Amino acid sequence: MNGEFIDTQKALLDFCVAAQHVKHLAFDTEFVTEHSYRPELCLIQVAAGSRLAVIDPLAIDDVTPFWDLLASPGHETIVHAGREEFRFCRHAIGRRPHDLFDVQLAAGLVGLEYPAAYSSLVSRLLRENLSKGETRTDWRKRPLSDSQIEYAMLDVAYLERIRHLLFQRLDRLGRLGWMETEMEKWQLHVEEYDEGERWRRLSGLSGMSSRCLAIVRELWHWREELAAQRNSPARRVLRDDLLIELAKRQLSDVKRIRALRGLERGDLQKHLSTIGEVIERALSLSPQECPIPNARANRPQLNLLGQFLHTAVNSVCHAAHVAPAIVGTVEDVRDLIAFRLGLGDGGPPPNLASGWRAEVVGHVIEELLAGKRAIRIVDPLSDRPLEFT
Repeated sequence: MNGEFIDTQKALLDFCVAAQHVKHLAFDTEFVTEHSYRPELCLIQVAAGSRLAVIDPLAIDDVTPFWDLLASPGHETIVHAGREEFRFCRHAIGRRPHDLFDVQLAAGLVGLEYPAAYSSLVSRLLRENLSKGETRTDWRKRPLSDSQIEYAMLDVAYLERIRHLLFQRLDRLGRLGWMETEMEKWQLHVEEYDEGERWRRLSGLSGMSSRCLAIVRELWHWREELAAQRNSPARRVLRDDLLIELAKRQLSDVKRIRALRGLERGDLQKHLSTIGEVIERALSLSPQECPIPNARANRPQLNLLGQFLHTAVNSVCHAAHVAPAIVGTVEDVRDLIAFRLGLGDGGPPPNLASGWRAEVVGHVIEELLAGKRAIRIVDPLSDRPLEFT
């Protein structure tokens, strides 16, 4: 495959100047997450019109010109499952890639599999097969072989063609507005994840008191700071399950902390007194300074209804040519039921109560709750045995 390997500052600048006026910039990255606090960027693959290039950020002093190119107006930026690509750009220059179009998201909105792998979209839409020979490559190692570079280029070679096909389908279905809404919502979600209360995404917080949540929050911030200093994954500093257990036990005494199984690791021992201090600080906070637990109607009946109706919702989604996984989860269905029954938490309307999701499934569930619809078994052996009538 013809393409360029860019490993000098001058070559990068020349490429960015030449790519300023293309209508579509498709890009992807190769990165490693196992050994650093943030994902370690190893390669950037770009398709700019007819030009394919692989940029080596490990060899180039400053790749800012490329991120500036992405964020500048005048083009559409095409990605596949581009969460980390979006984050790389924002962390580098504090701006979003311009006019982002994620083909994985678009595929779900026209009824294809979601989340669909890039190779699946290439196969289904273009009838091409991609090699998987470099799937386990350590992209930090140099030099890269010709086969590795070609493999990397293939990750962007088909993105623009896939985008055009999906755009046409979105247009035919009248869903270009859906795509625009979802892309904005998706980007805001990633930004909120990076800038918001990420500690609340830890598993095991359900049912915790405000005081326990305060300990979780303080330990999480301590762990993040130390992980950033070490340039190490946060979980290598202190595992999630141990952090949650410390919060539940509200232990600030070092002797009692040391007795907790899992904290005997040598490099943790020297931090036990600090951990105790962090917990003690959380214990000394006033009630007003402690986090408020997430207030969700936690009734077994709602959980059961959510699971049951989610199965029927899948049939509605397939009939509407939209991937069920992109519409909502069991929890989303459950939250809509609680909202319509007046059992919500007083916050904003749930996902299924507004926008295109309400059009597809939200109103159907509301009519069911109002007795205007029923559910019947179509085929007990089918993948979608239930339907609304």
